[in-house]
Amino acid sequence: MLKQFISGYLHFTYKERIGIISILVLIILFLLLPFFFSYFIPQKKTDYRQFENEIAALNIKQQDKTDKFTNRNFDENNYQNYYQPSEKNYQIKYTKGELFYFDPNTLSADGWKRLGVREKTVNTIQNYLSKGGRFYKPEDIGKIWGLHAAEAARLIPYVKIEVKTNTAFTASKNPEPDKTYEKSKYTAAAIEINETDTSTLIALPGIGSKLANRIIAFRDKLGGFYKVEQVAETFALPDSVFQNIKDRLVISNVSVRKININSVTVDELKQHPYIRYNIANAIIQYRMQHGNFANVNDLKKIMLITDDIYNKAAPYLTIN
Repeated sequence: MLKQFISGYLHFTYKERIGIISILVLIILFLLLPFFFSYFIPQKKTDYRQFENEIAALNIKQQDKTDKFTNRNFDENNYQNYYQPSEKNYQIKYTKGELFYFDPNTLSADGWKRLGVREKTVNTIQNYLSKGGRFYKPEDIGKIWGLHAAEAARLIPYVKIEVKTNTAFTASKNPEPDKTYEKSKYTAAAIEINETDTSTLIALPGIGSKLANRIIAFRDKLGGFYKVEQVAETFALPDSVFQNIKDRLVISNVSVRKININSVTVDELKQHPYIRYNIANAIIQYRMQHGNFANVNDLKKIMLITDDIYNKAAPYLTIN
C-alpha cells in the first residue's frame, strides 16, 4: 500500500521529466545571468576626481573654521572661568599706525594711539607710568602687557629715550674742588598688597591678568595678608616671579578678617585656605566636648593641629 502511494506521487512521465529538467535549467540560467551582465552590457565609468576635490575643499574650510575658535579653560583654583585664545594658528590683527621717533616715558596717550597701539594697551602703559614705572632702554617696551612681539619689534627702532644727566656747577669766584655727583637710583613705587587691585599688579614684571586675579582672589579668601611671603602661596605663581616682585610689595597696615572659633560652624571654618575640613571638624568637636575656647592657644591641645598649621592660621582666629 505504501509503495503504491509513493509511486503514485513520485512517478513522472517522460514529458513531466522533460518539463522539470527545463525549469531547473531556466532557474540556473537566471541565477547566473547577473554575473554575465558586464560582458554584454557596457558599464558607465564614474569619474571620482571631482568628488574627491570637493571633499578636500570641505576639509580645508572646516579646518579654517575650527582654528578661529578659542579654547575654553577653567581656572584650577576655582576662582573664575576665563577664555584664552588658541595658540595654534592664532593670528593677531594689528592696527596700522604712523611711525615716528618717540620717548615712551613722555609720550601721551594720543601719541601711542598714533603709533597704532590699541586703546586697552595704551591704558596699561599710562597706568604703569602713573605708578612710577619707567622705560630705560628701547627693548623695555616689549615687556608691556598686551603689546605683542611683532608690534614691539615694529616700534623699537623708533624709541629714543632721553638720558638725564647731572651738571656740576662751579662758582666763578672762590672755586671749589670738583664734586662728583652720583646718579640717583630709580626706586619703583611700593604696592600695598592688601589694598591693591588687579590693574596695579599687572604692571609688575611677570604678572599677567590671570596671576593678578589669582593673587586678589587668594587674598580675599584668606581675609587679607599679614606678611608679604604669603603671596608666594598663590596657586601657580612661579617662585622666580615672586622673588622678582617681593621687594615691591609691602603691608603697611596688618588688618586681617578674624574668625570667631567659639561661634563658627564647620562649613564656614573649612572655607579658609589654611583650615581643611578635618581640622575644622576637629575644632568644632573639641569645642562641643570641652566648651568654648578660653584663648586661641587652646587649639594646640587638638592633636591634628601641628605647629605649622597653628602658626599659619592663628592670626585669622579669635575667641571674641
